[in-house]
Amino acid sequence: MSTAHDPFPSIRHDHRACVDNALHDAETLCAEQGLRLTPIRRRVLELIWQGHRPRGAYEILEQLAADGHRPSPPTVYRALEFLVEHRLVHRVNSRNAFVGCAHPGDPHAAQIFICDCCGVAVEQSDGTLQRRILRNAQGLHFQVREQTVEIAGVCPRCAERQHEA
Repeated sequence: MSTAHDPFPSIRHDHRACVDNALHDAETLCAEQGLRLTPIRRRVLELIWQGHRPRGAYEILEQLAADGHRPSPPTVYRALEFLVEHRLVHRVNSRNAFVGCAHPGDPHAAQIFICDCCGVAVEQSDGTLQRRILRNAQGLHFQVREQTVEIAGVCPRCAERQHEA
């Protein structure tokens, strides 16, 4: 289990708890905002939260097919667009993939740390960094549409394994 000093999930991490929390948060947010969490949107969100790695649309499509569903790619993309629009997931542009949002519905700028070795992604949100980026954009007369910072590197567990090897 992760600790306050180690936000990267351990090998024995209970992904089911993450999935359950994400679904509960999504249901609450949708109810509060009068949105529909359709079965496909719900299942796509569940698949994204099944691991802490960015998941691509076609990977999600393959899992849905393995489940016995046969949605078309546009159906999955629409579900993903809904989840991004309502801040339930983040798009990881560098991987053309998606990760669950740790602060669903909350307008924030995410910093996503992605391990090059195991692929685990962890979201942080630093308001100071967000304000600095917005200040810099203002100085450039640049209108920010989206602000997600992606940081690639090596997580503590993979770094330890590399050191031991």
